[in-house]
Parts: sequence; structure tokens; C-alpha cells
Amino acid sequence: MKARKILKMRKLIFQMMVSVDGHFEGPGKELDWHQVDEEFNVYANDLLGKADLLVFGRMTFELMAAYWPGASAIENDPIIAGKMNELPKIVFSRTLKKTGPASPERVWKNSRLMEGGLEEEIMKLKGIPGKDMVIFGSSCLALNLMKSGLIDEYRIIVNPIALGKGKSVFAGLDQRIHLKLRSVRQFKSGNVLLHYSPG
Repeated sequence: MKARKILKMRKLIFQMMVSVDGHFEGPGKELDWHQVDEEFNVYANDLLGKADLLVFGRMTFELMAAYWPGASAIENDPIIAGKMNELPKIVFSRTLKKTGPASPERVWKNSRLMEGGLEEEIMKLKGIPGKDMVIFGSSCLALNLMKSGLIDEYRIIVNPIALGKGKSVFAGLDQRIHLKLRSVRQFKSGNVLLHYSPG
């Protein structure tokens, strides 16, 4: 009798920059405190190189779509911008009607609006052979997937700053989620990457 081939599902990775007091944005949605340097870009390039799909909620998608195709991103971060713009992207939203502004030439390349249910669509995508899927930001979307047990890795990058006020990365979590620490990496900037898997 032939042994059944066990299919390995694609991993879904959630990455978020946070302050030491647990906020991912300031009280006015500020992100100007992010510590991003060449060392971080090397790390980001490696992560993107192991992915073939980026997953977003509406708000993060719109912020990213307004930045990465622009001249400033391409000039300042050409390698990361190239990958962000070329990789396939999906966005989950009940209100978004299209994946770019009115002008067709400004639509973020390789983006697709998902119309099905979040958990069902993610399960389908996990079953399709491929590289990793990565959620950047998108805290509300990630929170729902966290509750459903669909996130395989958590990469929390703690920046050396306390904001005092802002939005907590896991605001709205109404249950305990146990995580297992896999590794810790310290960057020269003072950032610390905490790498977790579900406990």
C-alpha cells in the first residue's frame, strides 16, 4: 500500500512594528517613530524573498498603495519597493470597491480585492502550493485570524520608544492566546524582533 503524501500548507506570517508600550500607531495615527535602516531593509528583503503573497486589511492597504508605487519609495528603497510592487497582493474589505485610485495608471500593481469570507479564503490560500503569505500591519484583520488560529508565525518588532498613547496591536482581543517564543533578534538601531509561533 502506497503511503499518502502529506501536503504541507503555506505559512501565514503576521508582522507588526510596535512601541515598547505596545502601540502600533500614535494617537494621531503617526508612524514617524519607526526605526528603519539598512540592517532592517536586509531583513525585510529576506522576508519578502520567501513570500509570494501579501495580505492586507483596507486601511493598511490604502496606506501602502499610496506609498510604494510612488517616486519617493522607489528612489529611497528601490529593492523593497520593487518587491512590494511586484508581489501579488490581496485586500479584505467590505467597503473598498477597487484596489486603486480613480486613475488607472495609479492602481497598485498585482492587487486583488477579496470578496469571500476572511477565514474561508485564507484556508483556501493555505492549501495552494506556494511560498509564505505575509500580513503587514492590518491589526483588525490579523486579530480575527489570530482568534481563528490561522496565523502560523508572529513577528513583533519592538522599537525603542514609548508612545504613551495610541492604538494597541491586539486591541479588541477578548481571549487568551498562548504563544511560544522561537527566537529573538536585536538590531543595531535598538529594534528587537520577537518571533513567536502559536503555543
